[in-house]
Amino acid sequence: MDHESLRAQFPALQQQLGDYPLCYLDTAATSQKPLQVLEAMGSFYRTHNANVHRAAHALSSKATSAYEDVRDALVNFLGAARREEIIFTHGTTEAINLVAHGLRGQFNAGDLILVDSAAHHANLVPWQQLAKATGARVLPIGLDAKLRLDRAAFRALLAQKPKLVALSQVSNALGTVNDIRALCAEARTHGALTLVDGAQAVAHMPVNMAELGCDFYAFSGHKMYGPTGVGVLWGRYDLLAGLEPLLTGGEMIKTVSFEQTEFGELPNRLEAGTPPIAEVIGLGAAIEFLQGLDRAAMARHETELLRYLQRELAAIPGVRLYGAHSDNIGAVAFNLGDEHHQDIGILLDQQGVAVRCGHHCAMPLMVLLGVRGCCRASLGIYSNKADVDQFIQAMKACADMLQ
Repeated sequence: MDHESLRAQFPALQQQLGDYPLCYLDTAATSQKPLQVLEAMGSFYRTHNANVHRAAHALSSKATSAYEDVRDALVNFLGAARREEIIFTHGTTEAINLVAHGLRGQFNAGDLILVDSAAHHANLVPWQQLAKATGARVLPIGLDAKLRLDRAAFRALLAQKPKLVALSQVSNALGTVNDIRALCAEARTHGALTLVDGAQAVAHMPVNMAELGCDFYAFSGHKMYGPTGVGVLWGRYDLLAGLEPLLTGGEMIKTVSFEQTEFGELPNRLEAGTPPIAEVIGLGAAIEFLQGLDRAAMARHETELLRYLQRELAAIPGVRLYGAHSDNIGAVAFNLGDEHHQDIGILLDQQGVAVRCGHHCAMPLMVLLGVRGCCRASLGIYSNKADVDQFIQAMKACADMLQ
């Protein structure tokens, strides 16, 4: 499929904003959805909308098969060892909270948790809550002068024998990439569990759990061309089985009486309540869509486009880029002089350009940068040179107006 045909699969991109074509550079916040995903979800609601599991009727059987087929697809997509290692959640945030809550009984006062300094709040706040409940400690893994994770500082912290290390595979704010395989291997030699936030990675690169060597991995469907409201937690089977469930009630039980309740087996044990059925089916369609592409070619396209964006943006007088490296993925963080980032976002929107402005759920990182917030332009597989050119022209207009 050529790139023009691929882009045509995303109906939301085929629109005008006033006098301008939509230039969507906010994929890191949420990706647009291809027809394949929209049609899969619509078909479910039109033809076999029913709750999954247990019911005897035909619609429920069809819904259950479609739902569980996605779990099997994820085994292949993630290189998981078994289907019981795939837990459906409502997104990365719930997945990480599920792990943090589930591990509380295994932490004691003084236990150490290390967190990537560029982490999204979803991979920091749950660990702070665990520490608050147990007396554990949370320490940041510092960044170096180039805003990459400081490997020397990481090794020094590992010498303190942390119990868990929480990492980002790709920074949602900066687009910088961590060598997860090497970091998890180092953590493992010191006896630490590892959890990886892969929300910004799975849409841009293949991931294999056996190769990464982490203990838990979380991501969201809406970052990878699937719907909102659905995500995935992968974990090693024995570790998942030892988690105390975050949610209890229907679906996750084996037996219930007024005297006691016995929880069921994985994956149901960690999937209480009616799941996001249509969204899981949409996620399955997104996986099928991605696997039908030449992902190596798509990665080359995104890399070339990101470098072009970085180069053209850096050439605008007054623009400051943060942590912009040639091997970044998906996102460029920047400010224009001393102008407020929200003002830049509004001016860009008036020219048809959609970017994200704020702290990007990474307030500790903003403190390290010495700013209250910044703008972020982010790319997807559908982004093209015309998008970047429209953005650059809009930024030049902003600079001319404000400086």
